[in-house]
Amino acid sequence: MNTEARSPAFNYQFNENDQEFSLFGSFRPQKIDELADCINSLEASISNVTGNFYLNVKRLVRMNNVAFHAIAKRIVKTSGDRPDLKIHVTTSSVLGWSTRKFSTLAKIAPNITINEYDNEFYPGQSFLEDGGFIPILRTQTKLTWRHEKSILPRHGLKPGMHVADICCGIGDFAVLMQKEFQPGRLIALDHSKSSLNYARKVAEDFGVRGIEYVYGDASEMLLEDNQFDFVTCRHSLQVFDRPDLILKELYRICKPGGRVYITNEKNSHCLGEPRSETIQRTYNEVARLWDHFNMDIELGPKSRRYLLEAGFSDISIESFMVTNLDGNPQDFADIIQSWKDVYAGQMAVERGDSVEDIKILKQGFQDHIFAALHPKGYAGWPIWAASGQKPQ
Repeated sequence: MNTEARSPAFNYQFNENDQEFSLFGSFRPQKIDELADCINSLEASISNVTGNFYLNVKRLVRMNNVAFHAIAKRIVKTSGDRPDLKIHVTTSSVLGWSTRKFSTLAKIAPNITINEYDNEFYPGQSFLEDGGFIPILRTQTKLTWRHEKSILPRHGLKPGMHVADICCGIGDFAVLMQKEFQPGRLIALDHSKSSLNYARKVAEDFGVRGIEYVYGDASEMLLEDNQFDFVTCRHSLQVFDRPDLILKELYRICKPGGRVYITNEKNSHCLGEPRSETIQRTYNEVARLWDHFNMDIELGPKSRRYLLEAGFSDISIESFMVTNLDGNPQDFADIIQSWKDVYAGQMAVERGDSVEDIKILKQGFQDHIFAALHPKGYAGWPIWAASGQKPQ
């Protein structure tokens, strides 16, 4: 459940992925009744979390005593009613008053802690594997989950199923599936030990039980045949030079009658307005860049063919567009910035691109960010979701 609301002075948002309730803007109500919707949303958010709950006030510019006492009262009450819940309040070093104000709560209850934000902080972060890419991966999942939690049932996912999430990465998608669909069994497999360590920590922090984390190569998994009712593999086939080998393994571990669900992109269809021409030019070049390294970021629409060639039947395929309107536009802009850093950085350099070519490539990303943040702009990132059934 991701909720967001706005008023002329302030807004608030709950992010289910991070179990984080954020306050933005200027909270200066004259009467407590003005905060009724916000308080109700806060209480509803708390009721849906386990393990750790994050209250993020680092973008709270102003807050009067009426608002502080209303929020503080709920947090302190929760700390007493839910001693099992660890409550983390994230303040900002830029706004020193917020640290001073909220630090009083930590003196009242032992399960409340205050974390002052600086540019190195991220809740639950225990390592940085790719130059700080973990927060971006979590943001990507947050934006795609808005779509996928309604898409997955259409592709056959039901509560109680035995599920495998292959190439699970940092594990946030597996956590969301566990919470939303409550599978009878859930295995999350990845080839990166550091990513799995992070995934275990996320599940532990949020009090999520029942996920089995497995280290392994997706092209040669040490999992038995015909084990799972539903197998997921997201944004991964496009990274491998032999996606057919991965699909062969996904087919093998899937039960007869079960389904395999995959998501992939077609990056050249990323769009933005204004500045559409430079944006289009850059993403066309990104497709060529990936191809240079034997990866296919255009794989999305090809998913049906790949599933059929792997032996699956009853293919379902659909596309959805992640946009700057799916929550906070800054989240979308942050994702684009991460692409710019990686694609127009290390990858373009390793391909041998000239300084001028890299400058042109970067400009398209920058224009996409401009479109995402423009008050009248629109920016999109298309994703294809497809699934196939293993014949009985």
